[in-house]
Amino acid sequence: MDFDLDPGWSLEPVGGTTGGAYLGVHAHEKYFLKRNASPFLAALSVTGITPKLIWTKRISTGDVLTAQEWLNGQTLTRAQMNSPRVAQLLAKVHESALLRRMLVKVNGVVMTAAMVRERTLLRLPAELRSHALVQTAIAALAVAPAAPSRLTVLHGDLNHKNWLLSDTDRLYLVDWDQAALGDRAFDLASVLVPYVRTAEWGTWLAAYGLPLDADLAARLRWYGVVNLLGELARTYHAQRYTEMNQYLLALQGLLERPLDTFNA
Repeated sequence: MDFDLDPGWSLEPVGGTTGGAYLGVHAHEKYFLKRNASPFLAALSVTGITPKLIWTKRISTGDVLTAQEWLNGQTLTRAQMNSPRVAQLLAKVHESALLRRMLVKVNGVVMTAAMVRERTLLRLPAELRSHALVQTAIAALAVAPAAPSRLTVLHGDLNHKNWLLSDTDRLYLVDWDQAALGDRAFDLASVLVPYVRTAEWGTWLAAYGLPLDADLAARLRWYGVVNLLGELARTYHAQRYTEMNQYLLALQGLLERPLDTFNA
């Protein structure tokens, strides 16, 4: 890949769902290089949510290349997602007026509940659609929750591998390629449903700074059903059937649990 870099650079591909990410080494210094990163990466860097942005350049292909500081550390484990630090950093994202203003400025996508539902259902194969539990889940999504009065910046992909804990004990949220404006319940459900026991949602949300009332519980369950249907489609296509069955059990538990017991 020609990045129009000066002589002396070495590049090594690194993991990522969207590709285009590299470990770059120059003059014994390491950098995280990415092609066509989120256009409001600068704002994320300023707020300390992502590692520091070093430079940005447009290369001959028309792509934009960014360089961030390379941090040694590790991604969070599934168990670490049930942590006040995760809740507090996500609250910082959702409450940031700067991030919201910058995402609006770069024409960020507004992600409605109806869009999320249709995108998820399109990915469901016919074999899953015929499953009785999946049909129940689809019916539960028939009425989408109303849009909140204030849209927030959503990360859009809060997999535990997108949380970086540096060797200096700083927590960062990376890989912003799916950022959008929408209902914070989308992000919250994508953390709570796969990583936090429903009986502990209230405690986690207290660290986030939000009470678990009936309205939020209903929105979390709606987006949680969407999240689990998406995971079912992903594991089905990957032929990971044991994992798929675990998601089916989680879906059944979420659908059957009364809303007033989510914090009990």
